[in-house]
Amino acid sequence: MSFTELSKETGSFSLDNVIGFGKMGAMYKATLSNGWFLAVNKLHHDSEQSEKQFISELLALSRLRHVNLIPLLGFCIQNNEKLLVYKYTSNGNLYNWLHPVADANKILEWPLRVKIAIGVARGSACLHHNTKFRIVHRNLIKLKLGLWESDFVKKDMYEYGVVLVELITGKEPITTGCSNSLHKNLVEWIDHVSTSSFIFNDAIDRHLIGQGFDEEIIQFLKILCDCVQPYPFQRSTMLEVYRRLGALGQNYDIPCDSGFLI
Repeated sequence: MSFTELSKETGSFSLDNVIGFGKMGAMYKATLSNGWFLAVNKLHHDSEQSEKQFISELLALSRLRHVNLIPLLGFCIQNNEKLLVYKYTSNGNLYNWLHPVADANKILEWPLRVKIAIGVARGSACLHHNTKFRIVHRNLIKLKLGLWESDFVKKDMYEYGVVLVELITGKEPITTGCSNSLHKNLVEWIDHVSTSSFIFNDAIDRHLIGQGFDEEIIQFLKILCDCVQPYPFQRSTMLEVYRRLGALGQNYDIPCDSGFLI
C-alpha cells in the first residue's frame, strides 16, 4: 500500500486519529475517500529487524483467518517506515470501555466481559495451538511445531491474565515486572474474597457489585490466577483457559466451539 496515501488518510499520522498504543507502535484510524475506514499500525523504528524478517512475519500473518482475529489487509515499507493495515472495528477498544471519559454512563456489563474474555482466549488459542504454525501475539514470533514449550507463549498467558484482572477490577493494572508479587496478591485475595464482602466490594468493579454474579466472578478470578503463576511452566495453556471460560459462557449462550483452530 502507498505510504503517501496512508499518511494522507491518517492526517499525517495525527494524534487526533490515534485509536491505540501498543508495544509495536501506534494504531491510527484512516478515512478513505469512499468513506470507509482502516486501522493502520505504524511500527516503531527497529534497526535490528531486517526487511526480510518483516516480510517473513507478514506472510505468516496473512495466512491467519479467524473470527476473533482482526484480518491483515496490507502493508507498506518505505525507508525506515513499516506499516501494517488492518480491518477497522467500530466498537472502540477495551480500555475506553473500562475507563470512559466523555460518557460516564458507558458501562461494560458482566456478560459482555465474559464474552470478551472468551473471544480473546479463542483467538489467542488459535495462534498458540494452530496445527500448521504457531504465533506468539506479544512479539509476532513464528514458532515451528516440535519446539520447546516457549517462554514467549507463557508470557502471552501472563499478559492475558493481566487483561482479565482489568476486566474484573475496572482499574488499570499496575505491573512491576514481578509476576510472583501479582500472583501472591491474587491468591491471598481470592482466599479471603469468599468470606469477606468488604474485600470483594473494595476490589471488584463497582458496576459488578450486587448484580448476582459473585460466584461467577470468583470462578473467573481462579482462572486468571492460573494465568499469572510466577513460573512460566506453572501457567495454564490458552486452550485450557478457553475451555474453562467456555463453561461460564454457557450461562449466556456464548458458544465454545471445538473447531476454532481451523
